[in-house]
Amino acid sequence: MPAQSPNIEDLKRRACAAIDRRKAEFVELAKDVFKNPETGFKETKTAETVARFFDRLGVSHRDGLAVTGIKARIQGGAGPGPSVAILGELDSLIVNDHPNANAQTGAAHACGHNAQLGMMLGAAIGLLDQSVLPYLSGSIVPFAVPAEEFVEVEDRLAFRQQGRLEFLGGKQELIRVGEFDDVDLAMMCHTASDMKERSFSIGGASNGHMVKFVEYTGRSAHAGAAPHEGINALNAANLALAAIHLNRETFTEKATARTHGMITKGGEAVNAVPGDVRVEWRVRSSNPEDLERNSAMVDRCFRSGAMAVGARVTITNIAGYFSLNQDESLKELFVDNAASLLGRDRIALTPDGRTRGGSTDMGDLSQIMPVIHPYTAGATGGGHSRNYRIKDYEQAVVMPAKIMAMTAVDLLADGAVKARQAVEEFQPPMTRDQYVAFQRSRFTTEVFDGAAS
Repeated sequence: MPAQSPNIEDLKRRACAAIDRRKAEFVELAKDVFKNPETGFKETKTAETVARFFDRLGVSHRDGLAVTGIKARIQGGAGPGPSVAILGELDSLIVNDHPNANAQTGAAHACGHNAQLGMMLGAAIGLLDQSVLPYLSGSIVPFAVPAEEFVEVEDRLAFRQQGRLEFLGGKQELIRVGEFDDVDLAMMCHTASDMKERSFSIGGASNGHMVKFVEYTGRSAHAGAAPHEGINALNAANLALAAIHLNRETFTEKATARTHGMITKGGEAVNAVPGDVRVEWRVRSSNPEDLERNSAMVDRCFRSGAMAVGARVTITNIAGYFSLNQDESLKELFVDNAASLLGRDRIALTPDGRTRGGSTDMGDLSQIMPVIHPYTAGATGGGHSRNYRIKDYEQAVVMPAKIMAMTAVDLLADGAVKARQAVEEFQPPMTRDQYVAFQRSRFTTEVFDGAAS
């Protein structure tokens, strides 16, 4: 008689055992990436590190996707079925005073994306094991994606001008160029430092956002001898920011609204009236209506600063991220697997009505396919701060690798019945083509001459 096929729980145990056997390798990769941070669409060394690891695993991959993305595909041995992507983000932030910041660029892994790459590769190791893979239908897509942190906006606009990309976020651009067309479901896990006694958190939403690049053009003049001959673009920007602050009381309770940014160029010299001032700005809200309303208010304030001093302002609105919607069936599988390893009391369930203040381009992906984006403990220090780092790599990398591998087993074993069901039940808010068309419509440029007004 032929040997009986292993059941799903056996497959999960085998995947976890394979992950444990090789955990030192992918944890070391996460630590190496931490030491070599790179910002979005510039993650060339990080991408090479991931590519070399895929080569060691004997997994074929395609590189240079949306500039730096790397995508592999592992075919299950039990026949056709849906494809499940396990994502890790390549990029870092800019935190100049982080102890591990790059001395030239200020790049620092102050958000834990290095851990995401480790756990993505760890999950792939578990699913590749020859005691597991032959019993899975469909395919696993380990995918290292670029540029989740929406920083260095002026540089990204220059890339757009050069034709290197169209959309300025990594998953946005990958959706546009069709690299998610052959993916049916996606998951990733993010590190967090505020988990208290919990090991994982899942649920809730994120803010959507709009991104703005604002250029004030005045007229330079000698700041001591002839300031009256100048038009102070820095004063225009400061007036606009004051106007934005004075409008904060108009934010509605349901909006989880945030608006913030920085002046990236404040003039040329201290003894000259600033004639060229540039601002990067962000508007976040939990729902599209408030996002549109608050974005229009901010633009009105930028125009008001130009009008007050007679400067010209160019407001470039850039398609930002959608609010994150997490799939209920995937959430349930992830929670059950996490609970089986750690106990249900170690898993925090965030209510669907709660919106985090931050934003992620995983929200964009959630518009076209079922996704989950849980959080794992293991980090310390405030996110995006000089103190953020991974403290416990077992919790921050190894444990999420196991749980994502176990969730993939749930989805793709037994003829991939659960993956098929999740795909069939999912009602996408928009198609990929509708998404691309809508995001394109959000790119606008307005030139407002305050002197003429």
